[in-house]
Amino acid sequence: MTVIAAGTSTAADREGRIPGDVEPQRLSPQDARELSRTFFDRLATLEEGTHDHQYVRNTLIEMNMSLVRFAARRFRGPGSDMDDIVQVGMIGLIKAIDRFDLSREVEFTTFAMPCILGEIKRFFRDTSWAVHVPRRLQEARQELVRATDELTSRLGRDPKVSELADLTGMTEDEVRKAQVAAAGYSSASLDAAVRGDSPDGEAVLADFIGVEEHALELIEDFHSLAPLVAELDERDRTILHLRFVEERTQAQIAEVLGVSQMHVSRLLARTVRRLREGLLATS
Repeated sequence: MTVIAAGTSTAADREGRIPGDVEPQRLSPQDARELSRTFFDRLATLEEGTHDHQYVRNTLIEMNMSLVRFAARRFRGPGSDMDDIVQVGMIGLIKAIDRFDLSREVEFTTFAMPCILGEIKRFFRDTSWAVHVPRRLQEARQELVRATDELTSRLGRDPKVSELADLTGMTEDEVRKAQVAAAGYSSASLDAAVRGDSPDGEAVLADFIGVEEHALELIEDFHSLAPLVAELDERDRTILHLRFVEERTQAQIAEVLGVSQMHVSRLLARTVRRLREGLLATS
């Protein structure tokens, strides 16, 4: 791994460029983090579409590719193409670079990782699963696959539910739910023959189709929203509760809080926008 020589960071500060003998994608994470601040400062002063703007943007992408590789390793498993996962993660990195604002006063890595992970998770959700499965169960399946492989190799047999629970830290009930959910990863033809109660002793899968449960998607959204709501301060949570649980009007909420209706409207709009951005970053 390339380590920047003394004075390289200063040169980058002054010229806005990395020395030609240093490969951006081979910088250590610490060097990449420090130089990223400099390059984001520089990017903010350049006109989009210019050669210099394109150079700084491309260099930021190359410097932070290690974030994508780190995130992609979490999704390694049977049937997973790491090249595809990395390519999808790169889309998340590029989006993070284009959206990053230095005024947020947060590290770029803190901002970028949810964007990268969200893009990879969306890829798996949209392309890998034959049926819609809640996000938490998709992630549990991946962990269960790794644990099953490890225990099978170690024990020389299929692991028990209790053994999987001990290794993954899940409860036995959570392991069973993840195993059931795993059945949704691949599909079979609706015309596939199965044993049934028909006179000839066979039926097709189409005979056993159930109904689609639209509420599952709502439950998934609730699970994703809960930690974001928990991060709000007490006043914002109170306003959300009064508006969406008790279904009070903004005027009624203003009376409860002792503020103007206009102030309640601004607070509510700001809170909803924050929650929406949080969901988009993690979806």
